[in-house]
Amino acid sequence: MIRDTDILDYLSGLSTERFSGTVYRATRTGLNPTTPSTSGGRWMLRESTAVLYTSTVRDGAMAELSFHLGMLTPLPAKQMVLHGLQIETKKTIRIGREDFLALGIDDNRFAEIAYDRAQLIGDAAAFLGYDGILVPSARWTCENLVVICDNHDISLPIDLVSSEDVDWQAWARAHGFITTP
Repeated sequence: MIRDTDILDYLSGLSTERFSGTVYRATRTGLNPTTPSTSGGRWMLRESTAVLYTSTVRDGAMAELSFHLGMLTPLPAKQMVLHGLQIETKKTIRIGREDFLALGIDDNRFAEIAYDRAQLIGDAAAFLGYDGILVPSARWTCENLVVICDNHDISLPIDLVSSEDVDWQAWARAHGFITTP
């Protein structure tokens, strides 16, 4: 794959940081919350690098889950589980909304399901060897931590510390993600 040199140059100029803390991930019952995905998403191309999408706040994880499940008809009635994960990274970059213009992301359309540019940025971050990207959530006022598992040092933790069953539909209704009864 040929990568955009403007993206590579910009990301290379960002300072790296270590991350250590509890993050949140909502999943269906029975899914191991520490298992990364290669199915793509906002910040990674499908079937490329394994990533673990998490949120730095509980409601951020619920908002992501509610947005995506809320688009389905009929609404899934399954119980979901909200997990707390203790994660450490050592080479993470932070991309803020102030970086969007330089990276070619339209901030006014960021909440839309138009992931092409962000996926190229995530792929470039993986190529550059970063083990995480702290990015704004498109669904909640918080940051999401995208762990690039292929680059994550296996000696650093990605540990499950809590799990709770959640009524995602009740949460989604209370926060305006779904309006049907």
